Amino acid sequence: MARSPVLTPGEALTPDDKATATVRHARWQDYFQLMKPRVMSLVVFTALTGLLAARTPIHPLLGAVAVFCIAVGAGASGALNMWYDADIDAKMRRTRGRPVPMGLVKGEEAATLGVVLSLLSVMLMGMAINWLAAGLLAFTIVFYAVVYTMWLKRWTAQNIVIGGLAGALPPAIGWAAATGHAPLNAWLMVLVIFLWTPPHFWALSLYISTDYAKAGVPMLPVVKGAKETRRQILLYSLVLIPVCVAPVFTGLGGWLYLAVSGLGGLVFLTLAWRVFASTAGDAADPRPADRDLYEVGDAAAKRGKPVGDARHARNLFAFSILYLFALFAALLAEAVLGLKVLELPL
Repeated sequence: MARSPVLTPGEALTPDDKATATVRHARWQDYFQLMKPRVMSLVVFTALTGLLAARTPIHPLLGAVAVFCIAVGAGASGALNMWYDADIDAKMRRTRGRPVPMGLVKGEEAATLGVVLSLLSVMLMGMAINWLAAGLLAFTIVFYAVVYTMWLKRWTAQNIVIGGLAGALPPAIGWAAATGHAPLNAWLMVLVIFLWTPPHFWALSLYISTDYAKAGVPMLPVVKGAKETRRQILLYSLVLIPVCVAPVFTGLGGWLYLAVSGLGGLVFLTLAWRVFASTAGDAADPRPADRDLYEVGDAAAKRGKPVGDARHARNLFAFSILYLFALFAALLAEAVLGLKVLELPL
Protein backbone atom coordinates (compact mmCIF):
# COMPACT_ATOMS: atom_id res chain seq x y z
CA MET A 1 0.00 0.00 0.00
CA ALA A 2 1.53 3.28 -1.10
CA ARG A 3 2.00 6.45 0.93
CA SER A 4 1.58 9.92 -0.43
CA PRO A 5 4.72 12.06 -0.38
CA VAL A 6 4.94 15.56 1.02
CA LEU A 7 4.46 17.75 -2.03
CA THR A 8 4.87 21.45 -2.48
CA PRO A 9 2.00 23.59 -3.79
CA GLY A 10 1.86 23.67 -7.56
CA GLU A 11 2.91 20.06 -8.02
CA ALA A 12 0.44 17.20 -8.30
CA LEU A 13 -1.90 18.33 -5.55
CA THR A 14 -5.36 19.72 -6.09
CA PRO A 15 -6.18 23.09 -4.50
CA ASP A 16 -8.12 21.42 -1.67
CA ASP A 17 -5.07 19.33 -0.79
CA LYS A 18 -2.45 22.07 -0.86
CA ALA A 19 -3.21 23.31 2.62
CA THR A 20 -3.11 19.85 4.17
CA ALA A 21 -0.31 18.05 2.30
CA THR A 22 0.71 15.23 4.63
CA VAL A 23 2.13 11.74 4.44
CA ARG A 24 -0.65 9.18 4.70
CA HIS A 25 -1.43 5.64 3.70
CA ALA A 26 -3.77 4.96 0.83
CA ARG A 27 -7.38 4.37 1.78
CA TRP A 28 -9.95 2.14 0.11
CA GLN A 29 -11.44 5.25 -1.47
CA ASP A 30 -8.18 5.82 -3.37
CA TYR A 31 -8.39 2.36 -4.93
CA PHE A 32 -12.04 2.93 -5.76
CA GLN A 33 -11.11 6.18 -7.53
CA LEU A 34 -8.79 4.17 -9.78
CA MET A 35 -11.92 2.68 -11.34
CA LYS A 36 -13.22 6.12 -12.42
CA PRO A 37 -16.59 5.87 -10.67
CA ARG A 38 -18.14 8.75 -12.65
CA VAL A 39 -17.34 7.08 -15.94
CA MET A 40 -18.39 3.73 -14.49
CA SER A 41 -21.81 5.13 -13.54
CA LEU A 42 -22.45 6.25 -17.14
CA VAL A 43 -21.31 2.88 -18.47
CA VAL A 44 -23.64 1.06 -16.06
CA PHE A 45 -26.55 3.32 -17.03
CA THR A 46 -26.15 2.85 -20.78
CA ALA A 47 -25.55 -0.90 -20.37
CA LEU A 48 -28.67 -1.27 -18.23
CA THR A 49 -30.62 0.63 -20.86
CA GLY A 50 -29.38 -1.72 -23.55
CA LEU A 51 -30.27 -4.74 -21.44
CA LEU A 52 -33.85 -3.56 -20.81
CA ALA A 53 -34.42 -1.97 -24.22
CA ALA A 54 -34.00 -5.44 -25.72
CA ARG A 55 -37.39 -6.18 -24.11
CA THR A 56 -36.44 -9.81 -23.58
CA PRO A 57 -37.21 -11.44 -20.22
CA ILE A 58 -34.12 -12.11 -18.14
CA HIS A 59 -33.96 -13.33 -14.54
CA PRO A 60 -33.34 -10.32 -12.25
CA LEU A 61 -30.35 -12.03 -10.66
CA LEU A 62 -28.74 -12.72 -14.05
CA GLY A 63 -29.49 -9.16 -15.13
CA ALA A 64 -27.80 -7.85 -11.99
CA VAL A 65 -24.79 -10.12 -12.59
CA ALA A 66 -24.49 -8.85 -16.17
CA VAL A 67 -24.58 -5.21 -15.09
CA PHE A 68 -22.10 -5.97 -12.29
CA CYS A 69 -19.69 -7.54 -14.78
CA ILE A 70 -19.93 -4.52 -17.07
CA ALA A 71 -19.32 -2.17 -14.12
CA VAL A 72 -16.29 -4.17 -12.99
CA GLY A 73 -14.96 -4.27 -16.55
CA ALA A 74 -15.31 -0.50 -16.80
CA GLY A 75 -13.48 -0.14 -13.49
CA ALA A 76 -10.73 -2.42 -14.73
CA SER A 77 -10.28 -0.26 -17.83
CA GLY A 78 -10.09 2.84 -15.65
CA ALA A 79 -7.43 1.33 -13.38
CA LEU A 80 -5.28 0.27 -16.34
CA ASN A 81 -5.68 3.73 -17.85
CA MET A 82 -4.59 5.43 -14.63
CA TRP A 83 -1.57 3.16 -14.37
CA TYR A 84 -0.36 3.87 -17.89
CA ASP A 85 -1.28 7.56 -17.99
CA ALA A 86 0.20 8.54 -14.63
CA ASP A 87 2.87 10.67 -16.34
CA ILE A 88 0.26 12.58 -18.34
CA ASP A 89 -2.18 12.88 -15.44
CA ALA A 90 0.45 14.54 -13.23
CA LYS A 91 0.76 17.44 -15.69
CA MET A 92 -2.93 18.28 -16.11
CA ARG A 93 -5.15 20.25 -13.75
CA ARG A 94 -8.11 17.97 -14.45
CA THR A 95 -6.26 14.76 -13.53
CA ARG A 96 -3.31 15.62 -11.27
CA GLY A 97 -5.33 14.79 -8.15
CA ARG A 98 -5.76 11.15 -9.19
CA PRO A 99 -4.37 8.47 -6.83
CA VAL A 100 -1.32 7.39 -8.88
CA PRO A 101 0.16 10.84 -9.71
CA MET A 102 -0.62 11.88 -6.11
CA GLY A 103 1.56 9.02 -4.92
CA LEU A 104 -1.27 7.43 -2.97
CA VAL A 105 -1.31 4.23 -5.03
CA LYS A 106 1.67 2.67 -6.78
CA GLY A 107 1.47 2.20 -10.51
CA GLU A 108 1.98 -1.54 -10.26
CA GLU A 109 -0.89 -1.77 -7.78
CA ALA A 110 -3.19 0.02 -10.21
CA ALA A 111 -2.08 -2.28 -13.04
CA THR A 112 -2.59 -5.41 -10.94
CA LEU A 113 -6.05 -4.26 -9.91
CA GLY A 114 -6.94 -3.62 -13.54
CA VAL A 115 -5.78 -7.04 -14.74
CA VAL A 116 -7.51 -8.93 -11.91
CA LEU A 117 -10.79 -7.08 -12.40
CA SER A 118 -10.61 -7.60 -16.17
CA LEU A 119 -10.26 -11.36 -15.82
CA LEU A 120 -12.96 -11.51 -13.15
CA SER A 121 -15.51 -9.53 -15.14
CA VAL A 122 -15.02 -11.35 -18.44
CA MET A 123 -14.94 -14.85 -16.99
CA LEU A 124 -17.97 -14.26 -14.77
CA MET A 125 -19.90 -12.78 -17.70
CA GLY A 126 -19.06 -15.76 -19.88
CA MET A 127 -19.88 -18.43 -17.33
CA ALA A 128 -22.99 -16.81 -15.85
CA ILE A 129 -24.51 -15.03 -18.88
CA ASN A 130 -23.14 -15.85 -22.35
CA TRP A 131 -19.87 -15.69 -24.23
CA LEU A 132 -20.99 -13.12 -26.80
CA ALA A 133 -21.49 -10.56 -24.03
CA ALA A 134 -18.20 -11.69 -22.47
CA GLY A 135 -16.37 -11.33 -25.78
CA LEU A 136 -17.74 -7.82 -26.32
CA LEU A 137 -16.75 -6.89 -22.77
CA ALA A 138 -13.22 -8.25 -23.28
CA PHE A 139 -12.91 -6.35 -26.55
CA THR A 140 -14.05 -3.13 -24.83
CA ILE A 141 -11.47 -3.46 -22.06
CA VAL A 142 -8.62 -4.21 -24.46
CA PHE A 143 -9.66 -1.47 -26.86
CA TYR A 144 -9.75 1.17 -24.11
CA ALA A 145 -6.72 0.07 -22.11
CA VAL A 146 -4.43 -0.85 -25.02
CA VAL A 147 -5.61 0.63 -28.33
CA TYR A 148 -6.83 3.96 -26.93
CA THR A 149 -4.69 4.50 -23.82
CA MET A 150 -1.37 3.13 -25.04
CA TRP A 151 -1.59 4.13 -28.69
CA LEU A 152 -4.31 6.47 -29.96
CA LYS A 153 -4.30 8.95 -27.09
CA ARG A 154 -0.62 9.80 -27.50
CA TRP A 155 -0.25 9.52 -31.28
CA THR A 156 -3.22 10.98 -33.17
CA ALA A 157 -5.65 13.87 -33.00
CA GLN A 158 -8.36 11.35 -33.86
CA ASN A 159 -7.81 9.64 -30.50
CA ILE A 160 -11.26 10.56 -29.20
CA VAL A 161 -13.02 9.67 -32.46
CA ILE A 162 -11.62 6.15 -32.72
CA GLY A 163 -11.17 5.55 -29.01
CA GLY A 164 -14.78 6.54 -28.38
CA LEU A 165 -15.80 3.07 -29.53
CA ALA A 166 -14.82 1.67 -26.13
CA GLY A 167 -17.20 3.95 -24.28
CA ALA A 168 -19.95 3.34 -26.84
CA LEU A 169 -20.13 -0.46 -26.58
CA PRO A 170 -21.86 -1.01 -23.18
CA PRO A 171 -25.44 -0.86 -24.61
CA ALA A 172 -24.58 -3.63 -27.07
CA ILE A 173 -23.03 -5.67 -24.24
CA GLY A 174 -26.18 -5.23 -22.17
CA TRP A 175 -28.39 -6.21 -25.11
CA ALA A 176 -26.24 -9.26 -25.84
CA ALA A 177 -26.42 -10.26 -22.18
CA ALA A 178 -30.23 -10.26 -22.35
CA THR A 179 -30.72 -11.92 -25.72
CA GLY A 180 -27.51 -13.67 -26.76
CA HIS A 181 -27.21 -11.53 -29.89
CA ALA A 182 -26.73 -7.88 -30.88
CA PRO A 183 -29.11 -6.69 -33.64
CA LEU A 184 -29.31 -3.37 -35.47
CA ASN A 185 -30.98 -1.48 -32.63
CA ALA A 186 -28.21 -2.47 -30.23
CA TRP A 187 -25.61 -1.05 -32.62
CA LEU A 188 -27.72 2.05 -33.17
CA MET A 189 -27.38 2.82 -29.46
CA VAL A 190 -23.64 2.29 -29.83
CA LEU A 191 -23.57 4.68 -32.78
CA VAL A 192 -25.34 7.39 -30.77
CA ILE A 193 -22.63 7.33 -28.10
CA PHE A 194 -19.85 6.97 -30.66
CA LEU A 195 -20.92 10.11 -32.54
CA TRP A 196 -21.68 11.98 -29.31
CA THR A 197 -18.17 11.49 -27.95
CA PRO A 198 -16.15 13.81 -30.26
CA PRO A 199 -18.22 17.01 -29.82
CA HIS A 200 -18.50 16.29 -26.10
CA PHE A 201 -14.76 15.92 -25.49
CA TRP A 202 -13.68 18.51 -28.04
CA ALA A 203 -15.88 21.08 -26.29
CA LEU A 204 -14.00 20.26 -23.09
CA SER A 205 -10.62 20.34 -24.82
CA LEU A 206 -11.27 23.84 -26.19
CA TYR A 207 -10.98 25.35 -22.75
CA ILE A 208 -8.28 23.13 -21.30
CA SER A 209 -6.15 22.77 -24.43
CA THR A 210 -3.12 24.24 -22.65
CA ASP A 211 -3.21 21.27 -20.28
CA TYR A 212 -3.21 18.82 -23.17
CA ALA A 213 -0.37 20.69 -24.85
CA LYS A 214 1.66 20.66 -21.65
CA ALA A 215 1.13 16.92 -21.28
CA GLY A 216 1.97 16.25 -24.93
CA VAL A 217 -1.47 14.83 -25.76
CA PRO A 218 -2.33 15.56 -29.43
CA MET A 219 -5.92 16.60 -28.93
CA LEU A 220 -7.52 18.29 -31.92
CA PRO A 221 -7.19 21.90 -30.59
CA VAL A 222 -3.49 21.29 -29.95
CA VAL A 223 -2.78 19.79 -33.38
CA LYS A 224 -5.23 21.56 -35.69
CA GLY A 225 -6.13 24.64 -33.67
CA ALA A 226 -9.30 25.94 -32.05
CA LYS A 227 -10.95 27.07 -35.31
CA GLU A 228 -10.79 23.62 -36.88
CA THR A 229 -11.97 22.06 -33.63
CA ARG A 230 -15.03 24.32 -33.58
CA ARG A 231 -15.77 23.34 -37.19
CA GLN A 232 -15.47 19.64 -36.41
CA ILE A 233 -17.78 20.02 -33.41
CA LEU A 234 -20.47 21.50 -35.64
CA LEU A 235 -20.02 18.86 -38.36
CA TYR A 236 -20.22 15.97 -35.91
CA SER A 237 -23.24 17.56 -34.23
CA LEU A 238 -25.03 17.80 -37.58
CA VAL A 239 -24.49 14.06 -38.09
CA LEU A 240 -25.21 13.14 -34.45
CA ILE A 241 -28.70 14.58 -34.07
CA PRO A 242 -30.33 12.69 -37.00
CA VAL A 243 -28.77 9.49 -35.65
CA CYS A 244 -30.21 10.27 -32.21
CA VAL A 245 -33.69 10.58 -33.73
CA ALA A 246 -33.29 7.41 -35.85
CA PRO A 247 -34.49 4.93 -33.16
CA VAL A 248 -38.09 6.04 -33.72
CA PHE A 249 -37.77 4.69 -37.29
CA THR A 250 -36.32 1.32 -36.25
CA GLY A 251 -38.73 0.22 -33.51
CA LEU A 252 -36.42 1.14 -30.64
CA GLY A 253 -37.82 4.46 -29.37
CA GLY A 254 -41.35 5.72 -28.72
CA TRP A 255 -43.07 9.10 -28.44
CA LEU A 256 -41.18 10.03 -25.27
CA TYR A 257 -37.88 9.30 -26.94
CA LEU A 258 -38.92 11.25 -30.04
CA ALA A 259 -39.69 14.33 -27.93
CA VAL A 260 -36.44 14.11 -25.97
CA SER A 261 -34.22 13.43 -28.96
CA GLY A 262 -35.88 16.06 -31.15
CA LEU A 263 -36.14 18.94 -28.69
CA GLY A 264 -32.82 18.15 -27.02
CA GLY A 265 -31.22 17.83 -30.44
CA LEU A 266 -32.33 21.35 -31.37
CA VAL A 267 -30.73 22.71 -28.21
CA PHE A 268 -27.56 20.70 -28.90
CA LEU A 269 -27.31 22.08 -32.44
CA THR A 270 -27.89 25.62 -31.18
CA LEU A 271 -25.08 25.30 -28.67
CA ALA A 272 -22.80 23.69 -31.29
CA TRP A 273 -23.49 26.58 -33.66
CA ARG A 274 -22.63 29.09 -30.91
CA VAL A 275 -19.34 27.30 -30.36
CA PHE A 276 -18.65 27.36 -34.11
CA ALA A 277 -19.40 31.09 -34.34
CA SER A 278 -17.35 31.93 -31.24
CA THR A 279 -13.65 32.29 -30.52
CA ALA A 280 -13.71 29.55 -27.87
CA GLY A 281 -10.27 28.06 -27.45
CA ASP A 282 -8.39 30.91 -29.13
CA ALA A 283 -7.17 32.19 -25.76
CA ALA A 284 -5.73 30.03 -23.00
CA ASP A 285 -7.89 29.50 -19.92
CA PRO A 286 -5.99 30.95 -16.93
CA ARG A 287 -8.08 29.37 -14.18
CA PRO A 288 -5.76 27.62 -11.73
CA ALA A 289 -8.30 25.71 -9.67
CA ASP A 290 -9.22 22.20 -10.69
CA ARG A 291 -12.70 22.46 -9.24
CA ASP A 292 -13.53 25.43 -11.49
CA LEU A 293 -12.88 23.61 -14.77
CA TYR A 294 -16.49 22.56 -15.24
CA GLU A 295 -18.20 25.81 -14.21
CA VAL A 296 -20.30 27.24 -17.00
CA GLY A 297 -22.00 30.48 -17.89
CA ASP A 298 -23.29 32.82 -15.19
CA ALA A 299 -22.11 30.56 -12.36
CA ALA A 300 -18.51 31.08 -13.41
CA ALA A 301 -19.01 34.80 -13.98
CA LYS A 302 -20.48 35.32 -10.51
CA ARG A 303 -17.41 33.68 -8.98
CA GLY A 304 -15.19 36.08 -10.87
CA LYS A 305 -13.88 33.46 -13.26
CA PRO A 306 -12.93 34.35 -16.83
CA VAL A 307 -15.68 33.34 -19.22
CA GLY A 308 -15.65 35.12 -22.57
CA ASP A 309 -16.35 32.85 -25.53
CA ALA A 310 -15.06 29.86 -23.57
CA ARG A 311 -18.48 29.76 -21.94
CA HIS A 312 -19.96 28.49 -25.21
CA ALA A 313 -17.67 25.45 -25.15
CA ARG A 314 -18.41 24.86 -21.48
CA ASN A 315 -22.16 25.16 -22.10
CA LEU A 316 -22.03 22.58 -24.89
CA PHE A 317 -19.90 20.26 -22.77
CA ALA A 318 -22.36 20.46 -19.88
CA PHE A 319 -25.47 20.07 -22.03
CA SER A 320 -24.00 17.15 -23.97
CA ILE A 321 -23.89 15.13 -20.75
CA LEU A 322 -27.51 16.00 -19.99
CA TYR A 323 -28.59 15.17 -23.54
CA LEU A 324 -27.01 11.72 -23.58
CA PHE A 325 -28.47 10.95 -20.16
CA ALA A 326 -31.93 12.10 -21.28
CA LEU A 327 -31.80 9.97 -24.44
CA PHE A 328 -31.02 6.78 -22.57
CA ALA A 329 -33.35 7.68 -19.70
CA ALA A 330 -36.19 7.96 -22.23
CA LEU A 331 -35.38 4.54 -23.72
CA LEU A 332 -35.09 3.07 -20.23
CA ALA A 333 -38.40 4.57 -19.11
CA GLU A 334 -40.22 3.32 -22.19
CA ALA A 335 -38.85 -0.20 -21.68
CA VAL A 336 -39.65 -0.31 -17.95
CA LEU A 337 -43.15 1.11 -18.41
CA GLY A 338 -43.82 -1.04 -21.46
CA LEU A 339 -44.61 1.95 -23.64
CA LYS A 340 -45.18 1.30 -27.31
CA VAL A 341 -42.26 1.90 -29.65
CA LEU A 342 -42.53 3.61 -33.00
CA GLU A 343 -41.59 2.52 -36.49
CA LEU A 344 -42.22 5.72 -38.38
CA PRO A 345 -41.90 5.50 -42.18
CA LEU A 346 -38.84 7.11 -43.68
